[in-house]
Amino acid sequence: MSGISPAGGETPHVLDNPALASLTGPHAHFAERRGRVLRYPVDVSPWLVLPAEPDADDWADLAALAGPGTEVPLLGFRGRVPDDWEITFRVEGVQLVDDGLAAAPDPEAVRLGPADVPEMLDLVERTQPGPFLPRTIELGTYLGVRRNGALIAMAGERLHPPGWTEISAVCTDPAFRGEGLATRLILAVAHGIRERGETPFLHTGAGNTHAIRLYESLGFRLRRRTAFLAARAPERLTDGREAVPVP
Repeated sequence: MSGISPAGGETPHVLDNPALASLTGPHAHFAERRGRVLRYPVDVSPWLVLPAEPDADDWADLAALAGPGTEVPLLGFRGRVPDDWEITFRVEGVQLVDDGLAAAPDPEAVRLGPADVPEMLDLVERTQPGPFLPRTIELGTYLGVRRNGALIAMAGERLHPPGWTEISAVCTDPAFRGEGLATRLILAVAHGIRERGETPFLHTGAGNTHAIRLYESLGFRLRRRTAFLAARAPERLTDGREAVPVP
């Protein structure tokens, strides 16, 4: 598989824009659209997706879909952001793919469902693994570990480009860190992905060297460098129209 983005001259890969590949593929039933811009429902995932080379109309549609003054997360976008958009967040990231994971089910892991969401949201609030919203659980399988009835660790599936599934929301209660729970859950989630004939992948910050070393020791390898970007939509579109969200 290619580790070079389309700008490098090679054929685009579905993982070059995994949110777009998800919303036009296995997650198409979630997609909300305006023009060429797509997004997940706001209680499922924060990602909004531009086409590979957005023009002025695409940015106007993005502003209208997100709403005036809204901060918009754009996974992997490295193009030019229009002058009337304020960049609020930019962190370099990496994308890693399965290259020999010892994936296996875990005897302590249980499948989490809608009734578990309040506890999942509480664990996410305390550990900050990344975006997890009230309906994020609908994106795929989530596994957890409980002790004395309390949810202490979890991991699950997020983006779903054709043939691939992203592992995300990996987190452990601080009181139980050091027991290898995150590793066990990653391998258990990866096992389920593999059982469907798909390949696991994940994202993390490029500066998160401890996590990267862990992932590589498990059998992930670096595929490409990416970016986590957020920009605030203008209060008014460039042609003077107010940006109005689309239901």
